Amino acid sequence: MNLTLYFKRFFNNSQFSGIMLILCVIISLLIANSAISENFQRFLDHEIGISAFHLEYPVSVWVNDGLMAVFFLLVGLEIKREIIEGELSSFKNASLPIVAAIGGMIVPAVIFTIFNIDTQYKNGWGIPMATDIAFSLAIISMLGSRIPNSIKIFLAALAIVDDLGAILVIAIFYTDQIHWVYLLLSLGVTLLLFILNFFKVTKLIFYIIPGIFLWYFLHHSGIHATIAGVLLAFSIPTNESDTEISPLEKLEHTLSVPVSFLIMPIFALANTNITFNNTMIEGLTNTLGLGIVCGLVLGKLIGINLFSFLAIKFKLSSLPQNSSWMQMIGVGCLAGIGFTMSIFIALLSFKTEIQIQDEAKFAILVASFLSAFLGYMILKISTKKFSED
Repeated sequence: MNLTLYFKRFFNNSQFSGIMLILCVIISLLIANSAISENFQRFLDHEIGISAFHLEYPVSVWVNDGLMAVFFLLVGLEIKREIIEGELSSFKNASLPIVAAIGGMIVPAVIFTIFNIDTQYKNGWGIPMATDIAFSLAIISMLGSRIPNSIKIFLAALAIVDDLGAILVIAIFYTDQIHWVYLLLSLGVTLLLFILNFFKVTKLIFYIIPGIFLWYFLHHSGIHATIAGVLLAFSIPTNESDTEISPLEKLEHTLSVPVSFLIMPIFALANTNITFNNTMIEGLTNTLGLGIVCGLVLGKLIGINLFSFLAIKFKLSSLPQNSSWMQMIGVGCLAGIGFTMSIFIALLSFKTEIQIQDEAKFAILVASFLSAFLGYMILKISTKKFSED
């Protein structure tokens, strides 16, 4: 089935914004290693908001928990649309990214644990489990029509399942305390959203307002608030008609440009703020660095493709339409771009050990760069130009 119009628009926007995203990464790294690095960090640490409602957070938190919830909302909308009427509408197609994501989480964690089972770094096993959905989609979108649309959708679905898995890992293993009252309120709002969907309420405002409360309650529950975007997305009503524009399609169209050209670049500027030092380079050769690099670069590649092969071998799934195993290998490499979620887990793993945090950040940056380069080159070399109707 052809890619939907809105998914085409999303990836076309991402293709143009991909260059902007990479430029923002470079700018952020230059700032972090310049004379103004302390001023920039103070800006990111500056708290803004409404203290009366317990909504006063650093700028970096607003970016990672607030703006990125909007990004997850858009991706969730795209995934839901593909499940309803697109590439993920059949069980075989939909099951593959789920199985692949599970493999892409288990194998990297195992590899890291092998390196660090009896070391001071053992708590960081969750670091190489995550795929950075923003950067992985930006890289693949830069290949344009060189690869089939089904591969793009597969990576998007895999990445969001992967990130949801990482969020669950954070909630279960890296959260000091879950505030159950806020969690129950979150569940209540989620139930309300799906009741609205059940009764075919189509006005978007009736979803957006509860969605804001859902974000607020989840954030205060101790669970990563970006999951609110996905939950909200799956409650937005859609249809299988090509003539009638659904509320889901309207929201997709509204969010596509600001997400691609505003939210993702801001996200890159705020999260690539890594100051280099000698201990980071030395950290690449210890078990922490080796566990992270091997986990992301090799673990993701092996886990995703091994589990995908088994799922296809046992006829639970099938390869994405018009794709090849070489392209799956390229996707497996791109999934090794851990970046923001991996850095976030690293900070939670080593809360008081600043030097270990710095070593982990550098290892994540190196692994993500290697994964991006390998994935891009493999996909570019191994694919022909696919025409899009």
